[in-house]
Order: sequence, then structure tokens, then C-alpha cells
Amino acid sequence: MTLDELFVPEGFVVPNGLDGPGFRLEPLGPVHNERDHDAWMSSIDHIRSTPGWAASRWPRPMTLVENLRDLEAHARDFARREGFTYSVLEGEQVIGCVYIYPAKTGDSEAEVRSWVRESRARLDGPVWRTVSAWLEESWPFDSFVYAERAEPPREVT
Repeated sequence: MTLDELFVPEGFVVPNGLDGPGFRLEPLGPVHNERDHDAWMSSIDHIRSTPGWAASRWPRPMTLVENLRDLEAHARDFARREGFTYSVLEGEQVIGCVYIYPAKTGDSEAEVRSWVRESRARLDGPVWRTVSAWLEESWPFDSFVYAERAEPPREVT
């Protein structure tokens, strides 16, 4: 994507959220600061082991003030339609995030990453499946990259 290209078409109405099985997405912003900070600070090693995060410099310990600045930057990106970050919520508790940004390399238009806090690891697969389908059905991308999740083992009855 070059500077004169839009990440999403001008007429595209960016979704304000999504209801999934056992969770919902809403745009990430400063209102989530304390809950977001708690979610990822309690799960740094778990997030780093999540598909798509191995090469990332984040997460790293940050103060609430640093996290607030980060959330404000994500909210600005959302408002400018340059990238879209959603909080993953279970009730009012932040349990993760989904990031939709322009792809940096390759033939894809978007790069998508997500994480859930360690205590809600069982929702990683459902978030990935639900968001993948949502991107295919409701977003204007011909292609996107989103690290695949392994299916959980099935119980034998």
C-alpha cells in the first residue's frame, strides 16, 4: 500500500463491532485502558506463543500511561481508517484484541493478528474462526493474512 492508496474504500462502512460465540468485539480505545492493560500484562508469555506473534516486539511490560498512549494511537488509526483494532470482550472484561492493518509485505491487502488472555485461551480458536469468516464476508479485502490456529482435540465419546 502506498501513501496515496486507501486501506479500505472511501464508501466502506467500517463495522462498529461483532458478536461472536462467547465474546464480542468493539473498537479499542482509551476507555479500555485498565482492563486491556490487565489482560495482556497477565499473559505476556501466552501472547508471544500465539500464532502470528513470534516476531513481534510487543508485548513488553508498559505502564498504564504508556498503554493509554498506545490505545490512543490505535483509536486515531481507526478514526483515520488506517488500521482497525478491536477489543475482545467477555461481558465487560477485556480478554483480548484483534488488529486489522495493511499488510507490510506479500500479495495480501491486510495483516490480521489477535490474542486472548491466558485465562481465556479456549477462545483463541473461536475468535480466529469468527474473525476470519467476518473478514471474508463483511470486509472489502480480496486477501488477508491471519495466522491459522490448530483445532483443539476433539473429545472421544
